[in-house]
Amino acid sequence: MSKGHGAGISILGGSHRLEVLGLSSGPNTFTVNYAITPPLPDDVDPNSMTTSVFLRLEATDDLGNEYLDAGGARGLGPDGTRTMGSISASPAPPLEASTLTATLVVMREAKEAAYELVFPLRPER
Repeated sequence: MSKGHGAGISILGGSHRLEVLGLSSGPNTFTVNYAITPPLPDDVDPNSMTTSVFLRLEATDDLGNEYLDAGGARGLGPDGTRTMGSISASPAPPLEASTLTATLVVMREAKEAAYELVFPLRPER
């Protein structure tokens, strides 16, 4: 388990690193923003023969609410050194929730690996 914002996770057998850039919440969804270094091959070259990598988001909060993956987007970052992306889930957490546990599932070919992240939703008192 890793803290949410700023967490760095080794993925794809150690060949890449996923960094959590932050969590944002809107009226109907929340979004995890991330970067992957080095960039994923199919983001560098859309004609790459390398198998694509897909992410799925599963989440629960400390009140027991469950959240559904609402999709995401990713692409080569502006400087070309990493993949930048976001993945969302719905609904947005209620104000009463204090912690969100998000599981990022990284899928490539027939392999899946899950990484659990914990985000505080309100300042500690």
